[in-house]
Amino acid sequence: MSSAPVDVDLALVGGGGAASLVLAALARHGVRDLRIAVVDPVHRRGQDRTWAFWDEPGNDLDDLLTASWTQVEVVTPGTHRTLDLAPLRYAMLRSGPIYDRAAEAERRLGVRRIVAGAEEVHDEGDRVVVRTGDGPLRAAWVLDSRPRPPRRPGRTNWLQHFRGWWLAADRPVFDPERAVLMDFRTPQPARGVSFGYVLPVDSRYALIEYTEFGPDLLTSAAYDTALAGYRDLLGLDPARLTVTEVENGVIPMTDGPFVARPSPRVVRLGTAGGATRPSTGFTFSAMHRQAEQVARAVAAGRDPVPASAYPPRHRWMDAVALRALDRDLVGGPEFFGRLFDRNPASRVLRFLDGGTTRVEDLAVMRSTRTLPMVTAGVADAAGRLRDRLAPGRRPAWTVPPAVVGPSDAEAPPH
Repeated sequence: MSSAPVDVDLALVGGGGAASLVLAALARHGVRDLRIAVVDPVHRRGQDRTWAFWDEPGNDLDDLLTASWTQVEVVTPGTHRTLDLAPLRYAMLRSGPIYDRAAEAERRLGVRRIVAGAEEVHDEGDRVVVRTGDGPLRAAWVLDSRPRPPRRPGRTNWLQHFRGWWLAADRPVFDPERAVLMDFRTPQPARGVSFGYVLPVDSRYALIEYTEFGPDLLTSAAYDTALAGYRDLLGLDPARLTVTEVENGVIPMTDGPFVARPSPRVVRLGTAGGATRPSTGFTFSAMHRQAEQVARAVAAGRDPVPASAYPPRHRWMDAVALRALDRDLVGGPEFFGRLFDRNPASRVLRFLDGGTTRVEDLAVMRSTRTLPMVTAGVADAAGRLRDRLAPGRRPAWTVPPAVVGPSDAEAPPH
């Protein structure tokens, strides 16, 4: 005999970063008397990921940050840039403080947690029925942040995939005053872009990471080899370092469309809701904006529907940039180097967050090489036309899970 349905006003399907930010924002905006449920088979706690993003200081994240920097380095072969980000900062946030704040918000809001997977989400018009292993749930609105592929494969389908080592040194070796945003001195793959970066917490502790943009993942051993090579490039002595944690990840970089509102009462958040920037893989800032917009709407008695994560013109620019990189019309180090050489750093970062004006967008476009980008733009237009004439001709595409090990770095240093 099935159990009686649970009735709520708002159901969060998926309990990761996007849902945690929504819960924290609802509590911060003083939402009361709202029946809320979280549906997720895993109750997330502790440090399971690290987010890096840029924003202006003076917001609700200030006391949660692991570290932040007003200067960053962008390095290409032959050119070493130190960029002043003012009035922005580059920030690092680990998941533990976000999950802790969400747990406190759950207590304040009286949230019901259902530790089970959502087997089906069905919008019935006046309510949404969520079927779980613990029985049915009925909600006036559902915010769904579970990962899912785009509605259709893109014309370009890349992945941002990475491995990072948290390194503890036995003496001061890192500069805590600045982060390395992108270091393109890493060996470049035959198809795609690679770079390393360094996020120092203090002079003896930092996250160093190797990242690739491209269509294919590496083996675990290849990630370790690439990271060891980048560590050596930085002049760090492995005998004086201890790897305390290993992080892995895969993020979609595609011009395939993510459907932010698949039905009237179901709203998708996070990557599934279009929060991932196709040209870079950055997600957190848009995810944070979505949470704030949802909470403000609920507090004002409106529907919990956030705005589009990025302007349509930026999604088009991303599609053109991805095509240019994928077809080797431009090289990654040159492309990103020119952006930072020919624009204030704050403009580039605001552009990547979807916050620039049309005039600023033109300035960003003028900083790229004209012929390759025009070629990519024409090819993108032709691809869009083919999609209309012959929809559904591309094979299905999904984001694979991250390669998680075994990692040689987890063995004691030698």
